[in-house]
Amino acid sequence: MDGPLKELAKLEKLTSDSPSGKRNAPCITDSLDSLLQSLREVKDRLRAGTATEETLSILSKTVEARKKEIDDRQKDVYNSLARYGKALDKRFSTPLPSYQPLFRSPEAKAALERTIALHFLRSGQFNTAETFIEESGVEIDPRMRDHFVDLHRIVLALKHQDIGPALEWTESHREFLQSRSSSLEFRAHLPPFYHTHGTEISPYADLADPSLHFDLEPIFATEYCASLGMSRQVPLRVVGDIGGGGALARIEKGRKVMRERKSEWSQADELPIEIPLHAENRYHSIFACPVSKEQSTEQNPPMRMSCGHVITKDSLQKLSKPGGRVKCPYCPVESQVPSALRVHF
Repeated sequence: MDGPLKELAKLEKLTSDSPSGKRNAPCITDSLDSLLQSLREVKDRLRAGTATEETLSILSKTVEARKKEIDDRQKDVYNSLARYGKALDKRFSTPLPSYQPLFRSPEAKAALERTIALHFLRSGQFNTAETFIEESGVEIDPRMRDHFVDLHRIVLALKHQDIGPALEWTESHREFLQSRSSSLEFRAHLPPFYHTHGTEISPYADLADPSLHFDLEPIFATEYCASLGMSRQVPLRVVGDIGGGGALARIEKGRKVMRERKSEWSQADELPIEIPLHAENRYHSIFACPVSKEQSTEQNPPMRMSCGHVITKDSLQKLSKPGGRVKCPYCPVESQVPSALRVHF
């Protein structure tokens, strides 16, 4: 286990470990509850007239004992927090970069506030969204709010295994879904027929599994957001996952190294260093050339030769011989460079 996680585990165990390392020591809440109970008992005795000097002396000792317990517990908490902070500083030695404020202009500030408002709406935090919209004054189309309310209404129904609202939406957006080659409507329609058409559906039994409703939720949300022209993931979540996962520190370190070497990265849309990402945030091109091992781009697209094999345009040009002939690197068939067709995935 990493250093910071060890310290966090120690911090979480403070409610069950005493300062001396013994278990089952009272936590702060238990000490306060015990003190409150003692005060109530003495109060009742005072009202009944049965309190004595010994009663008040015992109460004084109880207060001191509980105070010492609480002080010891707080001392342990503060010590663990200090160790946790030091472990974090040791683990992440590179400080986060500091930049000049990026949202100075009214246009940039409005764009940021709009993104935050849409984040709250899209994640279903409608009360928070309304409060933020009211206080920031950002303008959000009421129809956009209605769309997200409708999205979460349908997703909630799917959570309760009610596919009716989802089917209504898919039927009304069938043309859009077909243009995307989406299987959403097919997957949603199939389960109800499993009991009466088990033989026909048996090869596709996994599509009739009751747990499919849980798989349908992210699929439906993806298609719904696509119909609104929005990305599959919530933008602020992606920023938090990537930036909070160490990307900013790695980028800053890369910039520092390049400044020391007096060089600059010339590609505006690429990074000179590898950034580890969560699986859901890993993006890649659809085709990588089997010859050069490079990913295809608009300037270097995939090309299909007459034999059916596909390589990138640069590889095709490098393999070409006089007269425009090119021999496929995977089979003995020769093709003509001009006859190669660009492939669109």
